[in-house]
Amino acid sequence: MQVPLEVAFHNIDSSDWAEQEIRERVADLEKIYDRLTSCRVRVDQRAKNHNGTIPPVVHIELGIPGRPDVVVSHEPDHLMRKYQRPDLHKAINEAFRIAERRLVDIKEKRDGRTKEPHHDGPNQALGQVAEIDPGGEFGFLLTQQGALLYFHRNAMLSGDFDDLRRGHEVYYVDAMGDTGPIASKVRVKKSASNGSD
Repeated sequence: MQVPLEVAFHNIDSSDWAEQEIRERVADLEKIYDRLTSCRVRVDQRAKNHNGTIPPVVHIELGIPGRPDVVVSHEPDHLMRKYQRPDLHKAINEAFRIAERRLVDIKEKRDGRTKEPHHDGPNQALGQVAEIDPGGEFGFLLTQQGALLYFHRNAMLSGDFDDLRRGHEVYYVDAMGDTGPIASKVRVKKSASNGSD
């Protein structure tokens, strides 16, 4: 990066482990998109309640040449819906997961999507959409073994979550979530009309 990484903590004590984790995740972002010019990360404890369960907000701004900054920030209720016990570690993980997905999208658009779309090769599996949450935040995939796997809309790497319907085929990668196995890196299987996946 042309500009050194900036990490700031607001209304929350800074911690060595959190800063180290952020630096490692930024290094991962640079591997995904090697033309990053700057990165600012702000950890902000905007609200507190009596039992300390409101997680901090992790706000990421990424500078990319010739494009508006990529900004990732989500409100605490997003984490509180997704996790039973959201904390700073989960807030960092979720924000950087979204940032990674955004950079992959930008890179694929920049490269004209000419690369083989199945980067995960042997790790990926084919499943079917079994159910979509009426609120539009998550769904469940039916695996070829007959199990149901949770996936969040942010796990989508290609295709539009809002266009998913029961029975649609998707590629996914097994991952371990907070409460057990989940589907990550979900990509909609292209229709057979073009002769390939």
